[in-house]
Amino acid sequence: MDAKELAAKINGREYRNETTAAEKQEAKANGLVIVFGASDDLMEFRGAVNDEYGAYEGETVYFTNGGLLVNDCDNEDCPHFARLKEAAEPIEAKWDSDGYAWVYETAIPHATFEILEDGDKYCRGIVFALSDVPA
Repeated sequence: MDAKELAAKINGREYRNETTAAEKQEAKANGLVIVFGASDDLMEFRGAVNDEYGAYEGETVYFTNGGLLVNDCDNEDCPHFARLKEAAEPIEAKWDSDGYAWVYETAIPHATFEILEDGDKYCRGIVFALSDVPA
């Protein structure tokens, strides 16, 4: 399974029922990361990365081909983390954009899918392969 096939499979799902356990396992086995929004402040990751990140308008997370870059420093101004981010690829969360509560922008090659809430647009998520992250 590749990113495009997985995105097509989960396209049109309802909020809070974005993926099944089997799909998360299949994504993990194929090195795929599923990114979607939850609530008004969370960026969710499933598959090869299983985590969440507090995200508000314009928040950015960083990925390497090893996974989500995590700040192990005690503060956000850590020079070590700043150097690591320079070599990583960003994914930016956009709130209230293009008719969705959440969309994501990145240069990482990816496929998109739509999550609905009560039949209305909620989130335009992405699926990408960790192997496609250049850093």
